[in-house]
Amino acid sequence: MPGRTAPPDGRVLEVCDLHVNYGAVKALRGVSLTLDRGEIVTLIGANGAGKSTTLRAIMGLVAPASGTVLYRGKPLPGKPTFKIVRERMTLVPEGRAVFANLTVRENLELGAYSRRDDGVDADLDRVFSIFPRLKERVRQRAGTLSGGEQQMLAIGRALMSRPEVLLLDEPSLGLAPILVHTIFESIENINREGASVLLVEQNANAALKHSHRAYVLETGVVTISGASEEIATDPRVKEAYLGE
Repeated sequence: MPGRTAPPDGRVLEVCDLHVNYGAVKALRGVSLTLDRGEIVTLIGANGAGKSTTLRAIMGLVAPASGTVLYRGKPLPGKPTFKIVRERMTLVPEGRAVFANLTVRENLELGAYSRRDDGVDADLDRVFSIFPRLKERVRQRAGTLSGGEQQMLAIGRALMSRPEVLLLDEPSLGLAPILVHTIFESIENINREGASVLLVEQNANAALKHSHRAYVLETGVVTISGASEEIATDPRVKEAYLGE
């Protein structure tokens, strides 16, 4: 994917000068970023940089102190999270957050809770085509799955809402290298099928390899941004995040 230009089909998401505070702690200090239709954009940075807070603020899970989020050109702050999901933007949270006592199928069906159409079964088949392992375990309780399988389930559950924009928070966290490769391949496939992706990821090598553009966050501030291929060669990024 490096070097590939995303199709210029229009902006779907814009974060403008976003500030978020947790008490006296300033978690975000003026974060601005954009996501265009057809793109995979990644946020990289150290623990505590504000990456997850950015996603949570976009989804209405934390309230910004100031700034705004535009989705398809319309402001989101103050809108309940469930309404944002109904408008086809969905978050896969860090830690997967699957319902351990429910089966794989029940978890997936919960992802479609806001839908009122006849396409749920077809989308189940789509998820199973992306993650065949889930079909093999469709009646298994989610809590008995491996970490990689739970991550597949969390992504599959999000896909059941038919997202136009998919937010992913640390999808490779705690996974073996071979499963990291599988997860990122699935993200590329989902993107090719039409979803724009905003990806938070500590595995900077993988994130930059599988994205069009990137932002580097440091203590709540965007310090570097640009094409992923260019950022991967930036000496500051190589030293701080790529182990070079």
